[in-house]
Amino acid sequence: MLAQIAKLPLLVILMGISALAMLLPAGFGWMIGEFFEARVFLYGALLFGFLTSFLAIAMADRPRSTRPRRHLVALLGLFVLLPLMLAVPFHQAVRTTTFLNSYVEMVSALTTTGATLFDDPTRLARSVHLWRALVGWLGGLFIWVGAIAILAPMALGGFEVRARFGARRAGATFRDDRLGAGLNQITRVADISERIRAYAIRLLPVYTGLTLALWICLIIAGDGAFVALCHAMSTMATSGISPVGGPAGGGAGYAGEMVIAAFFIFAVSRLTFASDMQAGELRRLHKDPEIRMALAIVIVLPLFLFFRHWVGAFEVDEEQNLLAGIASLWGSFFTVLSFLTTTGFESSAWSDSRDWSGLQTPGLILMGLALVGGGVATTAGGAKLMRVYALYLHGLREMEKLVHPSSVGGSGTDARHMRGRGAYMAWLFFMLMSMSVALVSALLTLTGQDFENAMALTIAALTTTGPIATSAMAEPISYGALSDTAKLVLAGAMILGRLETLAIIALFSPEIWRR
Repeated sequence: MLAQIAKLPLLVILMGISALAMLLPAGFGWMIGEFFEARVFLYGALLFGFLTSFLAIAMADRPRSTRPRRHLVALLGLFVLLPLMLAVPFHQAVRTTTFLNSYVEMVSALTTTGATLFDDPTRLARSVHLWRALVGWLGGLFIWVGAIAILAPMALGGFEVRARFGARRAGATFRDDRLGAGLNQITRVADISERIRAYAIRLLPVYTGLTLALWICLIIAGDGAFVALCHAMSTMATSGISPVGGPAGGGAGYAGEMVIAAFFIFAVSRLTFASDMQAGELRRLHKDPEIRMALAIVIVLPLFLFFRHWVGAFEVDEEQNLLAGIASLWGSFFTVLSFLTTTGFESSAWSDSRDWSGLQTPGLILMGLALVGGGVATTAGGAKLMRVYALYLHGLREMEKLVHPSSVGGSGTDARHMRGRGAYMAWLFFMLMSMSVALVSALLTLTGQDFENAMALTIAALTTTGPIATSAMAEPISYGALSDTAKLVLAGAMILGRLETLAIIALFSPEIWRR
């Protein structure tokens, strides 16, 4: 039975998973007395369950191509078509919104952007909030599996930086020892359908177990079970979806923020979950370039904001108590790490941090962090730390050549590749991303947005960090107040930011269609 299901088209399998997921908010709504919402999600599960079954029966014996482009198209269909199905119970449960708003909301959740069109959280029932968080959690799981099983063999999604022979032969020659020996063997010899099945079986227990562990820790820290579950799923998926406006609105306080910050490590490097996690692997964490770069950012930037006030206070002979300084430092650390992983949670001490640093709306800092983004093959968006690291190595080598023009770069074949071909691919991606920012912001200005708002909305969508529009601006931008055209542009930008420009361009490559 399972073998027959595994042979179905990827989009049909994802439809079945989504239909089953509707049973969770249905059961939760029935338990807390939200009977109308419970019936909506139950009927949605039955309707789409039957529809998926009919599609599965119709397509069970149809021969399918094993070419990688089929799965890349399925990944695109996941973010374009699946939200149409997910929006149906959302639209029926809310009752006071349009289907377009529901579709954009589901695109935002599934791409782990977390931009919500409902500024007032009390407008939505708790079962609907759970559905938003659950869709975001499923989107994070799909990215975990899809990035390693589909994008890695095609040298896309950040893997092109380390791929030794580019996209043309990546499916046959790509090797990354950070995935674990067993997974490497699958990558070399199995077809993509088999890889998807193997990685899903391996990563689902890890993803679910980490979410449950974070949920329990947040409950112990003081959050209610419902809020803790939403925050746990949003943290693992880096969606930033919350029924209470983030950790500051919960009851866990600083203890809950510390727990969430510890789990952000899984959005910094895939070495933390896509390996055998043996003792030898764990000892290599401190050598991982993505972790080291993220650590440098989250240490240097909060200290800069902290000492900026310290110097100013010293000049005017101002005194501040120690606890205020510590709270300010923690608020900066948590918020910087949150936006670096493109989650978008704000610390409850973030307002104190802004007051301490003297930067009331440090929007450029938050947008810059989101543009850098998290690790390759994680749920985080942005440009990815590995690409930034490749450009850093290239720049360092170029400065060395200015001092010693006849010097020869060492550190082995991998380092030379990273400084050369890897840096070239990283720079190519940054140019494509810059063009995407210019195009999307221009389209948003045509819908009536001014330059600042258009730029903030563009970066929020392309980096899948929806809270930027409300946290980085002096006057928060309301997604719900945008025109229908602007909402559609943002939905397209979210999908583009989630899949990345290189993957979209690869769909039009004749070489991909021949394989």
